[in-house]
Amino acid sequence: MSAEAADRLAGLLARSGLRPLQLAGRTLLPVVQGGMGVGVSAQRLAGAVAAAGGMGTISSVDLRRLHPDLMAQTRGLGTGEAAKAAIDDANLEALSREIAAARQRSGGRGLLAVNVMRAVSAYAAQVRRALEAGIDAVVVGAGLPLDLPDLAQDHPRAALVPILSDARGVQLIVKKWERKKRLPDAIVIEHPRLAGGHLGAARVADLQDPRFDFENVIPQSLAFLRSAGLEREVPLIAAGGIRRFEQIAGLQALGAAAVQLGTPFAVTAEADADPVFKRVLAEAREEDVVEFTSVAGLPARAVATPWLRQYLAHEGRLQAVAHAKARCTKAFDCLAQCGLRDGLKGWGQFCIDHQLAAALRGDEKKGLFFRGAGELPFGAQIRSVRELLERLLTPGEATGLPSAAPGASIAAHAT
Repeated sequence: MSAEAADRLAGLLARSGLRPLQLAGRTLLPVVQGGMGVGVSAQRLAGAVAAAGGMGTISSVDLRRLHPDLMAQTRGLGTGEAAKAAIDDANLEALSREIAAARQRSGGRGLLAVNVMRAVSAYAAQVRRALEAGIDAVVVGAGLPLDLPDLAQDHPRAALVPILSDARGVQLIVKKWERKKRLPDAIVIEHPRLAGGHLGAARVADLQDPRFDFENVIPQSLAFLRSAGLEREVPLIAAGGIRRFEQIAGLQALGAAAVQLGTPFAVTAEADADPVFKRVLAEAREEDVVEFTSVAGLPARAVATPWLRQYLAHEGRLQAVAHAKARCTKAFDCLAQCGLRDGLKGWGQFCIDHQLAAALRGDEKKGLFFRGAGELPFGAQIRSVRELLERLLTPGEATGLPSAAPGASIAAHAT
């Protein structure tokens, strides 16, 4: 994206009445691009968002799949520790490459982040590599990153951003991190009833709990931060089901500093996945999106593709016969705890890396296609990052969706 296009977006923001996001000493668009693996949000997407003056995010999960030479090096390795080490090394190399390429693509504008799942086995190594590669921010979800300040102690200028879903989590992280002489530079408040991918609730049945509603968690979190004298130190970024300007305005009225979107960015022209992946997400109707328990033990939301429908039809039988295996059948051990490998009966019983990789390459019959709730800003159209940001920063560009006044119920309009 050109500097002229970024200037146009800055001008739209100035006229919109929305507040910019202040993070890591930078003034940014109040629209953050969420991290999406495997390979969906890599250097092309993250670099384009940063070039526009926003925060672009690379997902660290199994990035070797975007690099044919690294895939060739890790093909046919068999199983065991040597194979796992080779795959982990390849993914760290891919992470370094993606950060460097995104930096070049950004033109020095915006902010670049890496999203690392707390649940992955290589979590600590990926956080360290991202920081060593000079990433601006590290974002962590899918588990409480209580140790993130320790991993980043040699990188005080890097922003640390946990993803949480309720005010209790905000209090816990802030209090634990304060003991380590570090505060979150921002906190993403992700609504598990509206977001895509892995969700911040203990069980699928908990997704409807009103404690997750933005109208509750944002004021409660701000009240805690205010009582701790930190209200101006830790901006909150709302995530989940956000699709238009009026929702952003309403969330800023509640006290959020910015918003984070995943699925609308996943279907942009610049997103790193196959065009079929984008079509599956863009064309999915509300009734096509289902919730289930992932192999990581977390609730998840995805499009009910043929593979997922077939898996869910047999899930009960698969869970009933779940048993611990000697090693990962894919030689990867990508998760610290895995329902399939470890025989955890209430957890998913499939190889998540295999299914997400199939989605990345556009295999509609075999892929797992994570998706958030709600109609997308351009419906089923595939448009550019610039066009998406322009729509989000312009009042009245809602493609027929109901408007939400700044003080209106955000969750009701986001579903």
